[in-house]
Amino acid sequence: MKIYVVRHAWAEERDEAVYSNDDLRPLARRGRKRFRRFARRLAKRGLDVAHIATSPLVRCRQTADILAEYTLSEPLITELDALRPGSQLDALLDWTRKQEGQDVAWVGHAPDVDQLAAALIGDARAAIRFDKGAVAAIEFSGPPVAGQGELCWLAVAELLKC
Repeated sequence: MKIYVVRHAWAEERDEAVYSNDDLRPLARRGRKRFRRFARRLAKRGLDVAHIATSPLVRCRQTADILAEYTLSEPLITELDALRPGSQLDALLDWTRKQEGQDVAWVGHAPDVDQLAAALIGDARAAIRFDKGAVAAIEFSGPPVAGQGELCWLAVAELLKC
């Protein structure tokens, strides 16, 4: 099975006068457009998931919705507090194991996605840096266990000319 770790796409700038609650800060118009192109191109290259777990913050939910729109299947989307800033790896792995070996995506925030990907491949000290909207594919030969994943690829929008 694969876990696709996704950093949310390009969001509006932080501005307390406009977004007094940062949980409500959405994707920027340009960010939505750019991530749509990126998700479409990834789907053409085989990215497909049965289920997407996302942070409940608006910018992550919007990123998850776009990803779902372009995957080959019609994935279910679940908002998980375990993907809020300060992500909880054990809770995410428990949720993922309940998906019975189906490929999933986790949509979260930096630096959490950096740390989640590093922990999944076995080196929590690794310096993996996710650009906004980046996606990593991590494969497991059985149920996902921290440290036992293999990084298949890490793609950024620029790589696919988005």
